[in-house]
Amino acid sequence: MPMYQPLSKRRDGYEVGGGGQVLDLETAVKDGILGGGGGVVHGSATGEKFDLKKMIEELDMVDVPSVFICPISLEPMQDPVTLCTGQTYERSNILKWFSLGHFTCPTTMQELWDDSVTPNTTLYQLIYSWFSQKYLAMKKRSEDVQGRALELLEKLKKVKGQLRVQALKELRQVVTAHDSVKKAVVDNGGLGLISSLLGPFTTHALGSEAIGILVNLDLNSDTRTNLMQPTKISLMVDILNEGSIDTKINCTKLIEMLMEGKNFESEIVSSLSLLVGLMRLVRDKKHPNGVLAGLRLLKMVCSHEPVRNSVVSIGAVPQLVEVLPSLNAEGLALALYILEVLSTIPEGRLALKDCPGTIPNVVKLLMKVSESCTQFALSILWAVCKLDPEECAALAVDAGLAAKLLLVIQSGCNPVLKQRSAELLKLCSLNYTATTFISKCKLTRTIQ
Repeated sequence: MPMYQPLSKRRDGYEVGGGGQVLDLETAVKDGILGGGGGVVHGSATGEKFDLKKMIEELDMVDVPSVFICPISLEPMQDPVTLCTGQTYERSNILKWFSLGHFTCPTTMQELWDDSVTPNTTLYQLIYSWFSQKYLAMKKRSEDVQGRALELLEKLKKVKGQLRVQALKELRQVVTAHDSVKKAVVDNGGLGLISSLLGPFTTHALGSEAIGILVNLDLNSDTRTNLMQPTKISLMVDILNEGSIDTKINCTKLIEMLMEGKNFESEIVSSLSLLVGLMRLVRDKKHPNGVLAGLRLLKMVCSHEPVRNSVVSIGAVPQLVEVLPSLNAEGLALALYILEVLSTIPEGRLALKDCPGTIPNVVKLLMKVSESCTQFALSILWAVCKLDPEECAALAVDAGLAAKLLLVIQSGCNPVLKQRSAELLKLCSLNYTATTFISKCKLTRTIQ
């Protein structure tokens, strides 16, 4: 159990921490324990009494003085009590220590000659005062940035050109850095104002900043409807194809947010320009965050059946197959899901069959990542092998599919997967004699 240094001695009647910190209120303020102190703060300027628990929960705990930390929980104390040994703990923690049958001081391991606990009011005042100062400062900063955000909203109504771009850039920085600003922007008409700036004549510089703000806000139904206008979607697609990597990611996130709405229509995301832009993101191995953003949106796009033919037509299948070996677990789950969905249409199955990397790349992923990935991989391989059993089954067996299928069947995974594996294994064995097929299974298992 991690422990802090014990209280070693007393001076002027007050406990002294192992680091030499005096718990005398006046001395503590002078010595800077309260953060360089301008006196003790018991509440706000209006006399408001703050709740210590709330302050502890909401404030950053990085620079809390060690003397305020309970040696048992390593959390700031809200009700400090002192034992006969001079050590101070959070009341609930030390009482729990006693309830477990321990009658020693947790820090010094001394046996207690008196099991009573004494409220440490001096330390409580120090803790409360220190957190109050920090909390007031935090509230002031929050109010300042909210005020600045409202000023920028007003400024956006009056300025144009580069001044408007600069105002949006500053507003985006404030919104992304302070959660408290987001609600203030929404409550003061920010959604309508910012979305109104997007249109056919919007520059990419302005559009990039506006989109960077919108993706950080909670969109209401009116804003969603406004943003789903064809001219606005067209602007987002253009910026997706030409912007920086951060802007591209923001565009995919915003379109994804719009697709989650009830009134979304698949025609909005059926443009080839959007699909091409997403595949560029997916192939950009230098920016993993962009790859995942592109895959997430492409997954949502493919959930709309009318768009799947368009996805196949731009060559998405071989491109997705090609990037499989470079993806992390999350990326693999997304890519395999997309390929499995595309395998449900004839054009998708044919594209998978004609891609040389489909069978070897997908076979490798069986029993490698997760059960869901294995399920997607099996569906893809089934669709391909079923399309041309004579050619594809032989390629699959040579790639080690039979051995992998035996692993799935012998594993403790979903019975449905075992059944599909057995069916696929049977399909693969049709072109071989029993002896030849068994020898191939043994050979590929040995190689693996």
